[in-house]
Amino acid sequence: MRKFLLRLQLLLVLLPILGSAAAAEDFVPIPSLSGHVIDQVHMLDDQQRAALNSVLAEYETRTGSQIAVLLMASTAPEAIEQYSIRVAEAWKLGRKGVDDGVILVVAKDNPKALRRLRIEAGRGVQGSLTDAQSKRILEDVIAPHFRQNDFYGGLAAGVSAIAGLLDQEKLPAAQRHAQPAQDDSGGWVTLIVVLVFLFIFFAMLLKSRRNARNNLNSNDWGHSTGAGVIIGSILEQVVRNAASGRSGGFPSSGGFSGGSSGGDSFSGGGGTFDGGGASGDW
Repeated sequence: MRKFLLRLQLLLVLLPILGSAAAAEDFVPIPSLSGHVIDQVHMLDDQQRAALNSVLAEYETRTGSQIAVLLMASTAPEAIEQYSIRVAEAWKLGRKGVDDGVILVVAKDNPKALRRLRIEAGRGVQGSLTDAQSKRILEDVIAPHFRQNDFYGGLAAGVSAIAGLLDQEKLPAAQRHAQPAQDDSGGWVTLIVVLVFLFIFFAMLLKSRRNARNNLNSNDWGHSTGAGVIIGSILEQVVRNAASGRSGGFPSSGGFSGGSSGGDSFSGGGGTFDGGGASGDW
């Protein structure tokens, strides 16, 4: 009897845990963070998605803040608030310590009871992107477009409104990329180019002097001297570029980065969320 009672108590303790685990299996999984715009239900065409993604990537480059858009079918059985905070905890948008990430979630097929629109605001931007402002963006900016099936127009207007409010925050500036180390092969290329131009320059200079001495032809001298001046100016530019650490005649490009890892990849920067934001419908 004692063993039976112990097993019964153990079962009673484990039942809530097992029930929670079973329920968790029914939850909609969190998609991987593959870009600023994740469209699982094709609410946007390829051109619209690329345009919106480009705008958000440029905004992150300029400011360091991260805004992402998730377009999905449904969050059921969870309400959109519970699902979006799980997304926020998984993606960790925004810079660590700055917490300037924002997620706009659209659950197209959610029942009205679970809501279909959600703005999840990071801790660091809630001074300007307040719950009330988030609610206003959902109801007054995005929803009117969505009711006309203008999903791209609604998202573009909503993202613009969010970015405008984030710009009011006194957030740290985006960090500049460290300049990549120069390839040693560039130095060899520069040296070869310099030697070639030196050879051509002195060859033409000797030819021009020989022609002037033998033929006393001022026109030939003028043409050869002009060519020498042009080559000399090119040589001077190449030498200057070599001295400045460049391998060619064009300036190297700089850039800025936020929490993104750069290139075609995209990842959160370690930002935190605490449930701030608002939900809505259309």
